[in-house]
Amino acid sequence: MKKKLVFATNNAHKLEEIASILGDKIELLSLKDIHCQADIPETSDTLEGNAIQKAEYIHQHYGMDCFADDTGLEVEALNGAPGIYSARYAGEGHDSEANMKKLLENMQDKENRKAQFRTAICLIMDGETHLFEGIVKGEIIKEKKGGAGFGYDPIFVPEGYDLTFAELGNDIKNTISHRAKAVEKLCSFLNK
Repeated sequence: MKKKLVFATNNAHKLEEIASILGDKIELLSLKDIHCQADIPETSDTLEGNAIQKAEYIHQHYGMDCFADDTGLEVEALNGAPGIYSARYAGEGHDSEANMKKLLENMQDKENRKAQFRTAICLIMDGETHLFEGIVKGEIIKEKKGGAGFGYDPIFVPEGYDLTFAELGNDIKNTISHRAKAVEKLCSFLNK
């Protein structure tokens, strides 16, 4: 019988991406699949803490093996900001355009444009907690380029490339991204 594993997300794209990497060994369930409509708290001051919080919530309330992720853009010249506030950098609306605009404004006079995307995944399985991390380093450019992706993708150029994540497109992004690296570690652990 297939092992069931809940991914604490309602993001269909993320779910599909991870399901394809995991293959058919594991039955992946979303929050919708387990009828969880709760607004799961994310009150930690670290990505790891938020991922742990979400995974523990599902484990405690539903008693199922699960994993959760949290991702942030960390800009060197801004002391790691926006970090855990990446999705709501310009306010609670999760407005990507406003977030990018604010970030570009805050970077106007900065020489150092180094940044990294970081994803933390917390897996709770068989009563044990495991953490996985993925990082992609790069830099923030001065104006948006490209139409693919989401979030800060139009202003982030990963190391080793001349194009933004938004210009590279999802196929390339999904093989080199922070989330891909963290998911790869999760999947190799699960496939052991």
